[in-house]
Amino acid sequence: MLALLNFATLSVAGHPWSITWGLTLWGAKTALAFGWDPSNTPFWSGEFQHQALQAMVLDDVTSVMNIGIVLGAFVAAALAGRVAPSLRLSKRSLAAALIGGLQMGYGARLANGCNIGAFFSGIASTSLHGWLWIAAALPGNWIGARLRPRFGLGA
Repeated sequence: MLALLNFATLSVAGHPWSITWGLTLWGAKTALAFGWDPSNTPFWSGEFQHQALQAMVLDDVTSVMNIGIVLGAFVAAALAGRVAPSLRLSKRSLAAALIGGLQMGYGARLANGCNIGAFFSGIASTSLHGWLWIAAALPGNWIGARLRPRFGLGA
């Protein structure tokens, strides 16, 4: 089923399934709103990236899929009676989220994506980088799991 969905994404989007591209685009659009023009940087000067930066967010297939994932998860949680937002965050939990999020985001851009874009789509397109990604992700996951108690998170 995943292979069929990946093929459908490739057919519709013109590229393999990805997640972090949409988040990267949203970050750049936010930067534009605050007055910084990322189109002058090497990454955003590529034709695909530049066109995406000039277009509306909803014109980007990956962004639409990401919005669908978030909405789908919210609806599933709501139907299961599991929506219980809480604004009580400890400083250590917030620090862990910020540090981990920044490391994962930076790593995702370096690796050409997250576990979907770099690993799953990389292997599906017979690229060696997918296997290299998992070889780095497994020890990284082990290290991250060992660091959780330092931030007051469960083991």
